[in-house]
Amino acid sequence: MKYYLNMGIDGVIEPIYFLITSLGFAILSFINYRKSGKTLETIYLSILTVFFLICFIILNFY
Repeated sequence: MKYYLNMGIDGVIEPIYFLITSLGFAILSFINYRKSGKTLETIYLSILTVFFLICFIILNFY
C-alpha cells in the first residue's frame, strides 16, 4: 500500500481543518455541559466552536 499525502509547509491552511476543529469543540462542549453544567469551560468551548465555524465560513466562501 502506498499513501500519498499532499501536505507541505507552505503556509496554506485548508478550510476543512477549521470545520473539523469546530465540530471537535462542539462535541467537547456538549460533553462538558452534560458532565458539569454551564461552567466557564463550557462557555469557552462554545465560543471556540463559533469562532472556528466563522473562520471556516470566511475562508471557504470569501
